[in-house]
Amino acid sequence: MVMDMDADENPARVSHSPYEGLTALDAEWVGEGQRLGTEPLEAFFARTPRLAVAFSGGCDSAYLLAAAKEAGCQVGAYMAASAFQAPFERADAERLATQLGVPLRTVDLDVLARPGICANPPDRCYRCKGLIFGTLGAAAQRDGFPVLADGTNASDDPQRRPGFKALADQGVVSPLRRAGLTKKAVREASRELGLFTADKPRFSCLAAHVPQGEPITAASLDAAARACGIL
Repeated sequence: MVMDMDADENPARVSHSPYEGLTALDAEWVGEGQRLGTEPLEAFFARTPRLAVAFSGGCDSAYLLAAAKEAGCQVGAYMAASAFQAPFERADAERLATQLGVPLRTVDLDVLARPGICANPPDRCYRCKGLIFGTLGAAAQRDGFPVLADGTNASDDPQRRPGFKALADQGVVSPLRRAGLTKKAVREASRELGLFTADKPRFSCLAAHVPQGEPITAASLDAAARACGIL
């Protein structure tokens, strides 16, 4: 068990969105790997003793990684590092992986060299997620991990997240959603494990803060970071 809650991190002072206790229903096109409430988390770990986790450094993927380790799975953490990523996310990912004793493999992605993504079209998120999960999945396969899992939970709404289709297309499994765990439940379970990510606020990638249709460049990402108060 990891016990590393910072002394000044008081969950009672952290405010989260009411949506975190709600369950978002499936859309018809949701992949089997993301199907809501179809498999308890313990059953997934029992049948998947070796897996890779697409690790962002956020609350959900942190809990999935820790829970897999706690269940006795052989697990590896895989992070996509790109210009779209806030620097603190990588630092948090490295910190947690070290505490858990889980190897972290960072894969650098030059997203700014992808015109189809940086044109910032309406399906930009789908294209970007496809690149991320396709690249991480291939790296995990080369390292002998047959399954790539991510931290999508039961509160994540397929109708509002184009990345869901990319998960299905890339064969990614979302064990937290399949187990019916809401964001609130993930936070509570994370506190039980003493994870410092338990009350970490959700933070969208920097590209999400660039208006749709406006080209994504190093300058526009810097402006987004400044607007978010992280630069």
